[in-house]
Amino acid sequence: MTLTVPAASAGERLDRFLATEASKAGPLSGLSRARLQALIDGGHVVVDGKPQKSAFRVKGGEEVRVVVPAAEPIALEPEPVALDVLYEDADIIAVAKPAGLVVHPGAGRTRGTLVNALLAHCQDLSGIGGARRPGIVHRLDRGTSGVLIAAKHDRAHAGLARQFAAREVVKRYVAFVLGTPTPRTRVLDTLYGRHPTARQRFTSKLTRGKRAVTRYTVAASGGGAARLDVLLGTGRTHQIRVHLADIGHPVLGDATYGGRRFGPLSDPEVREAAAALTHQALHAAVLEVRHPISGVPLVLKAALPEDLVRLARAIERADHRSA
Repeated sequence: MTLTVPAASAGERLDRFLATEASKAGPLSGLSRARLQALIDGGHVVVDGKPQKSAFRVKGGEEVRVVVPAAEPIALEPEPVALDVLYEDADIIAVAKPAGLVVHPGAGRTRGTLVNALLAHCQDLSGIGGARRPGIVHRLDRGTSGVLIAAKHDRAHAGLARQFAAREVVKRYVAFVLGTPTPRTRVLDTLYGRHPTARQRFTSKLTRGKRAVTRYTVAASGGGAARLDVLLGTGRTHQIRVHLADIGHPVLGDATYGGRRFGPLSDPEVREAAAALTHQALHAAVLEVRHPISGVPLVLKAALPEDLVRLARAIERADHRSA
């Protein structure tokens, strides 16, 4: 695919210019930021005949050629694992991912993932996401439960990816945190990136980084904990967990960001329910998206898993006891 850089884009980084073009109707439509980054890193993006890096600044007037290699053959083994299917048709499938299940294979892991289970269930997943991520358009952390959608063919994959890249998808979460945030409704709009020293973690306490936006509302509180309804404005890695930890209210059960401290929980039932968690108390409850082929709006919902239902009830009872 070939396009010419308009004068209005002069000075932009190459990766940002391509991401903007991908969010429009055009030759790059539907390519995700991650996919574009992989193409740049692989030498598949050429500016005026020369491969360039992400940070290359365009001047306007250049010819940019993007080559998208054919999807690699899927070399993963299907595994017949029971799936909680929320929606399925010939184009897409949406499931309720349980906490503890890894979405896709990675270094040292080729079995026991959601992708392996989807391959057994569907047998026709899109390969455009790469050999190790067939059909996968977005992801949830291993310890996060909730709605996850996948594509069954390349056209559906492109349609979903376009919506995620343009931030047209509505993502609502439920989070259980230590303490009660104030104010009870707040928008966290910060810079975001990797922690400067702990490189496996992320932080919102930066002077340079990408923008991250999280809106929360306290739905219930009691016993030293709170249940939050969370709306994502952006989709950075670990975003909700980091934003809430950085304002002093880590997600309960989250060992990475300080959520395994149960001493401040004043109610014994709440403390017991939180201590029993084997993962962070974060659930992707609702995903609102347009069907990538028909355009029909879909509202996909996943019920809270039993361990989080128990925690929610404990918080509610603690609130009643203190009233």
